[in-house]
Amino acid sequence: MNHPQRIPYIDPALITDPAMMAEFERAAREGAPRPESHAIRAHVPKVFWAFTNAWNDTFVEGVCDHAIKELCRLYVSQAVNCNYCGNQRSMKAQAQGLLEDDVKDLLDFDKSVRFSPRQKAALRLAEAITWGLESSDDLWAGLNNHFETPQIVELGFFIGLTMGQQRWNRLIGMGQSQFMAGQSGGIAPAVAKDKVAA
Repeated sequence: MNHPQRIPYIDPALITDPAMMAEFERAAREGAPRPESHAIRAHVPKVFWAFTNAWNDTFVEGVCDHAIKELCRLYVSQAVNCNYCGNQRSMKAQAQGLLEDDVKDLLDFDKSVRFSPRQKAALRLAEAITWGLESSDDLWAGLNNHFETPQIVELGFFIGLTMGQQRWNRLIGMGQSQFMAGQSGGIAPAVAKDKVAA
């Protein structure tokens, strides 16, 4: 069920900060995040930069491998039913070997043969945070077997950050290709194909 968008995008004419405009252009070119969510946060520049800096420091860069963080982000998207976020892809993670077929198995990751024990340990953390599961010895044993403490901290922070934003984006009713239209960087292949065909 589609709902109307509850908060308007910022007027592009109000984006006068060259650094902010450069980030919008990067988002349109590379995605994850796409420019639509930036166009909501940009109503409050400090919110825009707080999110952008945290995102770049803990998702794009950071101490834990990017492709695992992208798997966790996509798991959250499916779990909270955020189609806006779930239809985005990190081009960096794709370059690191993340396949579109991996995304199909995310909600049933424990039974899937597509994921390594390291990926499953990270996905169990995403599952526990997303669904509010109990903190179990098995969860932490898996994490400690496959990740260093700084990696676990970054992964937990990033999952929390993306889960909050995805729930917010879903509540707003945001859609793809509505701000800086015509740019399809970072859109899932099936969605990008539909946009071209339309």
